Formats: sequence, C-alpha cells, structure tokens
Amino acid sequence: MTKALLLSTLLFFSGSLLTFAQSDQDTQRLAEIDQYWNKLSKTVSEGDFEGYGSLYHEDAVVVFATRQNKVSVSIADALAGWKEGFAKTKSGERQDNVEFRFSQRIGNHNTAHEIGIFHFTSVDNDGNQLSDGYVHFEMLWVKRDGKWLALMESQISSATKEEWESLK
Repeated sequence: MTKALLLSTLLFFSGSLLTFAQSDQDTQRLAEIDQYWNKLSKTVSEGDFEGYGSLYHEDAVVVFATRQNKVSVSIADALAGWKEGFAKTKSGERQDNVEFRFSQRIGNHNTAHEIGIFHFTSVDNDGNQLSDGYVHFEMLWVKRDGKWLALMESQISSATKEEWESLK
C-alpha cells in the first residue's frame, strides 16, 4: 500500500512538472511565433519582399485551395507571383495589410502547426479597394538555428467577417 501511494504521488507530481514545463514552453513558442506574425504583417505593409521571403524555409510549400484551379507550389513560385504586389506597396502605389487570428495553435520547442484566418486588404492611392478578403489557413513551422520558418502555408477556403470576429 505504501509503495502504491508513493508511486501514485510521484506520478502525479512528475505529471504536474511536465505540464508546468510544457506550459512555459508553449508560452515561449507562442511569443516567438507572435513576433514572426508581427514581422510578416510588417513586411506586407512595407512592401519588403526580401524580408517576407526570409520568413519561409527555402523548401516551403504554399497550397492555394481557395482558387478554382487548386494548386500547390514552391515558395519560390509563390513569391514570384507576389513580387509585383510587394513592389507596388513599396513604391507607394497601394497600401497592403494583413492580420491574423487563430483557432488552434499546437507545437513544441521546434515545431508548430497553427490554424486560423487571415484578413488581407489592399487599397490604391485613390482609395479604391483592390482587395478585402478573409481566408482560412494553416501554417506548419520548424525552428532552425533559433529562427521560426514556415514550411507549409495552406490557404484552405474563403472565410466570412463573422468567422473572423469569432476568433477575437
């Protein structure tokens, strides 16, 4: 009986310590990845094409399931398609912004998977709305040399403003 009680007590406390350590780990990971999201938003609003590209692993994949022609492309191909938009933002021809909200954030000290919605807007210098869309997305991460890099971005489907608001 005493051995069973001692074993139960040890298992309880070791589980509690693991939960505490995991909680600290989660807090650190989320803070680091939140910095990533802030940097990504900043690169979009500043038209910083090189900075944006540096946030992805060189072998990253981008999935566009929101398009009629669903496609999966390398980050190099995705960036090539986005380059002109970044140049127009950098030159001041338009203002682009992106924000993120999350419904699920899972990970450990060197991997992560997040699900959420992003809201992208683009306005030209005359105030004309070029884009105002909400998109369900997933991001898969890996941490290399102390830096979080996106391995996979999947733009799953269009989202509504109501769905966006529900993630506050």
